[in-house]
Amino acid sequence: MVAACTKASSTQPSPSAGARPSDTQAGKVAAEGIFKLDHLVFIVMENRSFDHYCGKYPGADGIPRKVCVPHPALGGRCMSPYHDEDTVDIGGPHTAGASETDVNGGKMDGFIQSVVQQDENPCASDPKAAGCADRVGPQGQPEVMGYHTREEIPNYWEYADNFALQDRMFAPTDSWTLPSHLFLVSAWSGICPDHDDPMSCRPSLGGDGEKLEMPANANDTPYAWTDITHLLHEAGVSWGYFVAPGPTCYEKACDREGALDLTTGFQNPMPGFLTVKENGQRKNILTHDDYFEAADSGDLPSVSWVMPSIGQSEHPAHGDIDTGQEFVTQVVNATMEGPDWDSTAIFLTWDDWGGFYDHVPPTEVDELGYGIRVPGLMMSPYAKEGYIDSQTLTFDAYLKLIEDRFLGGQRLDPKTDGRPDPRTVVREDLKVLGDLTEEFDFDQDPRPPLILDPNPG
Repeated sequence: MVAACTKASSTQPSPSAGARPSDTQAGKVAAEGIFKLDHLVFIVMENRSFDHYCGKYPGADGIPRKVCVPHPALGGRCMSPYHDEDTVDIGGPHTAGASETDVNGGKMDGFIQSVVQQDENPCASDPKAAGCADRVGPQGQPEVMGYHTREEIPNYWEYADNFALQDRMFAPTDSWTLPSHLFLVSAWSGICPDHDDPMSCRPSLGGDGEKLEMPANANDTPYAWTDITHLLHEAGVSWGYFVAPGPTCYEKACDREGALDLTTGFQNPMPGFLTVKENGQRKNILTHDDYFEAADSGDLPSVSWVMPSIGQSEHPAHGDIDTGQEFVTQVVNATMEGPDWDSTAIFLTWDDWGGFYDHVPPTEVDELGYGIRVPGLMMSPYAKEGYIDSQTLTFDAYLKLIEDRFLGGQRLDPKTDGRPDPRTVVREDLKVLGDLTEEFDFDQDPRPPLILDPNPG
C-alpha cells in the first residue's frame, strides 16, 4: 500500500520561476520559496473553536475582557467564558441553523441559546440539577462557554510558541463535519441528483430539510464535482488520504457503527468522489500505519491528509482532549523525525467550531460560508518562530498552497481546469483570502524538529 505514496514527479522550478542561476550545480537548480516544500501534510481534528483552545494564548485575537452571552434558561443572565480544566467536553449543535443562532447577526452571543434549544444537555437548561456540578462553569455556564489553556493542551501551545498560529482561520462553511471535509478537498459542498453528472450538482450544506448524500455502496459516487486530487492526478503529483485501520464505512456499511476506532465516512469523503473512482485513485486511501511507515522511510507523498479515528478526533462526548493531542503529537513527531522533515510543512486544524464560543464574526463570501473560527497551526523548518498569522484564512488557503506549489497556480475553476461543474465562485482567488506563504521564512536555515511527549501529563 505504501507504494502508492511514492514521491511526486513534479519538477523543481526553472531559473525563470525564481531560482538564482548562481545556485545551479551539476545541472540542478536550487529550490526557492515554496518550492522548498516537497510535502504538505494536513491533520484535521474535530469540533473546537479558536477561543475554546487559543482564546487565552498571548498575543492572539482571543477572548475579549468583557463578554456577555445571555442564558435564556436563567432569565437572560450574562455568562462569561471560564477556564474548563476537564479534558472531556460537551459541545453544542453545529449545524447551519445553530451557526446562525450563535453568530446572531455578528453579536456572537447565541451559543448558550443554541444548546438550550437543542434540549439534549439537561445541565445547560438546569445547571443546578443533580450530577451537573462538574459539567458547568462557576456561573452555571454550559461547557460551550469553557476555554482551555496550556494546562490542558500544552503541546498545541508549544507548537504555537515555536512555529505559526493562525488566529483568523475560519471553518470553510457554517456547518458540520461532512461539508467541512468536502471543502477541504474540493472547495465546495453540494448535492448531485445524477451521481455521474457534475453539471447536475447544486450547492448545499444539507440543511433546510435536505440531507447531504454519502456513498450507498462501494460503487456509489454522490460527489460528482471536481476535487483537488483530480488535478493532482492529471499532473502526476502523489497524494495520500490516511485514515484509521479497519472498515472505511463506504464498503457496504460499517458493521461496527458507533465504534470509536474508526474514521467515519464524514471524515473521509474521498471514496465518494467520482473523480477518485474514475482515476483509479482509491488505492491512495491508506491507513495511519502506512503514514508512519512512509514518514519513517522518507516516502511521504507530495500531499497528505491525515484523519483521526472518531475516538482520537477530540469530538466532544466521543473523545477526550488527551487522546487527540497524543495522536496529533505522534503524527507530527513521526514527520519531524523522518528524512522528509526539511522539505515539509504540517498544517493542523479542526473541522468546525463544535458549538463552542468564539467572539469573531465569520466573513460571508458566498451562500455556503465562511464558518466560525477554528484553531489553526503550521509547523515547518521554514516557519517563522512564534508567528501569529492574522490574515483571513480558511481551508481554501490549503488548496491555494497546493495549487501554487504543485499545479502551477491552476485553480479548482470549472472554466479552466478541464472538467466543468456548476460552481460560480473560485474560492482560492477571493480577495479576502490570505496567503499561507506569509508564515514562512524560506531564507532561514531549516529549523530542527521539535519532538514532544505525546503524553505530557
